[in-house]
Amino acid sequence: MVKKDTSSEEDTQENAEEISGDGYVEIKMGGGWYMTISLAHSDRFEKEYVELAKERGGVKRSRFNLNPTHVRMLGEALIKFADDNGL
Repeated sequence: MVKKDTSSEEDTQENAEEISGDGYVEIKMGGGWYMTISLAHSDRFEKEYVELAKERGGVKRSRFNLNPTHVRMLGEALIKFADDNGL
C-alpha cells in the first residue's frame, strides 16, 4: 500500500533550515549534507559567478559554477519543474 505524502509547504520550509547572509545561502538537506549557494569571484577571468555546491563536513563534494545572468532563469525553471511534477 502506497501512502501519499501530505506534508505542507510550511513543513518543507521548516526542515530546510536555510541560513543566508551576504551572498551566501545554506540549505540543510539531511544526513549531514548541505546545499550551498554563494557568490564568488574569479581572479583569473576577473568575473563574478554563482557557485552551487553540495557540502558535508565543511568539504565541498561537488560544485557547479553558474553565470549570474542565468540565476533567475534557473530559479524560475526549478519552480516550474516543481509545479509541473507536484513537488
